[in-house]
Amino acid sequence: MQIRLKKTKDIYGEVKAHIEKYRMISEGDMVLAGVSGGADSVCMLSILQKLRKEVPFRLMVVHVHHGVREDAQKDADYVEELCRKWEIPFILKIVDMAGYAKENGLSPEEAGRVLRYRAFEEALPEEEVCKIAVAHNQNDRAETMLFHLFRGSGLRGLGSIRPVREKIIRPLLCLSREEIESYLVEKKIAFCTDSTNGEDFYTRNKIRHHILSYAEEHICSNTAAHIGDAAEILTETEDFIRKQAVLAYDRCMLFREENNMALDLVAFREEDPFLQKRILLRYMEQLTPYRKDITKEHIEALMQLTQKDGSREIFLPYGLRAYKEYDRLLLTRTEKKKTGSMKKEFREEEYLPVAVTVPGEITVPGLGKVLLQYVSREEFFYKKEQNIPKKTYTKWFDYDKITTVLVFRTRKTGDYLTIDSALRKKTVKEYMINEKIPRMQREHIYLLADGPHILWIPGYRISQYYKVNENTKRILQVQLKEESDG
Repeated sequence: MQIRLKKTKDIYGEVKAHIEKYRMISEGDMVLAGVSGGADSVCMLSILQKLRKEVPFRLMVVHVHHGVREDAQKDADYVEELCRKWEIPFILKIVDMAGYAKENGLSPEEAGRVLRYRAFEEALPEEEVCKIAVAHNQNDRAETMLFHLFRGSGLRGLGSIRPVREKIIRPLLCLSREEIESYLVEKKIAFCTDSTNGEDFYTRNKIRHHILSYAEEHICSNTAAHIGDAAEILTETEDFIRKQAVLAYDRCMLFREENNMALDLVAFREEDPFLQKRILLRYMEQLTPYRKDITKEHIEALMQLTQKDGSREIFLPYGLRAYKEYDRLLLTRTEKKKTGSMKKEFREEEYLPVAVTVPGEITVPGLGKVLLQYVSREEFFYKKEQNIPKKTYTKWFDYDKITTVLVFRTRKTGDYLTIDSALRKKTVKEYMINEKIPRMQREHIYLLADGPHILWIPGYRISQYYKVNENTKRILQVQLKEESDG
């Protein structure tokens, strides 16, 4: 791709204006810059070095050595030499990314991110005002937005990477990757190239190499910038809506105690349907530790609860119980709900989908506790050779073939699975009839679903499409840890 040249003073001025717009750096701040040695971080360091002559602030560099690539030490040496030349304090952090990923069931990409930000936090001096500068650019923001769009996301995720998030600042979010390289070429500043950037192992690299690059070349040369502009609009929209939702939530709140709260459904029904969902989201946020575990299905279940006559109840993640009582919607934290036998009568709450988090442990009605984690190819083939107890459910799937957020749920119209190596499809209904599964039981079986494509019918079979083969790179292990009674 041809580099779009821009005058050095324009690039510096643009970054300076971006920093001022979001009030990233003030006089007297301590700024810790994460510098890998790549073009983005070296460009950021060069601009920050120049900026501190105009805005007095302290600057320090942290380089994280992940202990993976053979040429990683050369990158560390280069950054250290650059800091010596520019008289900037340098800190080297060595981490075991591969070991941490294996120990915690994370992908290498996720493990690297966790360890980098942990290293930055550990390096921060005891200062009142400290900032962590990272070198994400316009292309990174566009890639992240597309990644969230493809995997399923709301406004918050589509806003992608924010210029400022708590103490983290991103000075280069206004520049494209080509502009950054142009700056370094014009300044005659060398930089390192990460050999893994050319690989297609990571999902973001696939988006970068095959989707965004195609759009830049064949649709619009400013694709990344335009996506970045859209992300900015969506971020501002999300912030505005969240403020309005807080006001609406306050209008509907009846009371809030440590583990109990209630909404006034008369006031709730006067709000716009869009705000109603945001009110319910905030409602759940008050008693759950992680927003990411609150799914669209949970909000829809609450919405249905508010619209039904009489007294009803549903059970939600983290031991939450929601119930409607006259014109009040009450939410309370209870003990973790136990799942019973699939043979017993299923109540309304047991039909709720259970969102999957990887790695993570969830409780699925009729199944019990289910553990999900990534495993290596070596670990997979080792386990396959062992004698696994007959009553233990452990299944493995090709993770890269999964296209949506996984969920355990009961069957829906249109659900299907692939039944042989020719990838012929069969509807779940047809399969259950052929297997002579009793009609009443069919409605109660929780399936592992990737949209309408079913990965696994517990107790029966998995879909041929997701089976691990010689081309599989990432493997998802799903293990039933304790079976339900009966």
